[in-house]
Amino acid sequence: MKDEAKKMKDEAKKMKDEVKKMNDEKKEMKDEVKRMKDDLQRKSDQKERDCQKARDEIQSLRTRIQRLESSDLTRQQDTIKQNEENEKIEENMKHLIHKTDDLENRSRRDNLRIIGLPEDHDKRKSLDIILQGIIQENCPDILEQEGKVETERIHRSPPVFNPQLTTPRNVIVKLINYQTKEKILQAAKKKSFRYQGTTVRITQDLAASTLKKRKAWNRIFRKVRELVLQPRIKYPSKLTIFLQGKVWSFNTTEEFQAFIEKRPDLNRKFDVQAQNSRESSKGN
Repeated sequence: MKDEAKKMKDEAKKMKDEVKKMNDEKKEMKDEVKRMKDDLQRKSDQKERDCQKARDEIQSLRTRIQRLESSDLTRQQDTIKQNEENEKIEENMKHLIHKTDDLENRSRRDNLRIIGLPEDHDKRKSLDIILQGIIQENCPDILEQEGKVETERIHRSPPVFNPQLTTPRNVIVKLINYQTKEKILQAAKKKSFRYQGTTVRITQDLAASTLKKRKAWNRIFRKVRELVLQPRIKYPSKLTIFLQGKVWSFNTTEEFQAFIEKRPDLNRKFDVQAQNSRESSKGN
């Protein structure tokens, strides 16, 4: 009996130890589960914080992009507005320049410009006497009463002589009678004027800016004349030609270039003329 009691006591103790072991294992498992749960929670919280940070950064970027787009749009609008204002200012400047040129040309309406008169002539005689001699030699019928063309003033331009220049300075003449000036111009268009064996040209005196615009037509004018298109330079600096029974007018060389580009036959003739001119220059 004692042995059996002891055996039962040992089994009870063994079972108690197993229960204790199981409780310890249960506790360890519970602690492990808690650690895993806490770790998952920390990772979840960190992920949430990372996601929130990413969302905040995305929102910040969107806000910055919107501001940049808004700023860019504002700059574009400002640029467009500034360009429009610049265009208006440019148009006003062109208008004022045109008006100024027109006023200056009108102030010169009674003027003539004598080109090619040697400088030494007016060392021996006054320019007024030389003018009378030019008129007497080339169109004596224009001389007014007392055989003299009345002038208000006459001078070289520029007023200061430059010895380095190879061509004589122009002579500017302001006549008292506008009709007399027109008669002299018409006579000068019909024939070449000469004075004591020297060829001189007489033209309308114009503003320097207008003369520059007229000079820009020189090359085109020569080619058009070679093509017998009856070129004329009209006041103040407009080119006219006669083509296909119609008079065409152009304010700028750009307008003329655009005109011939639309007419292949005429454009080819200009190309041939330009090529011949280049070959002729090379040959010389």
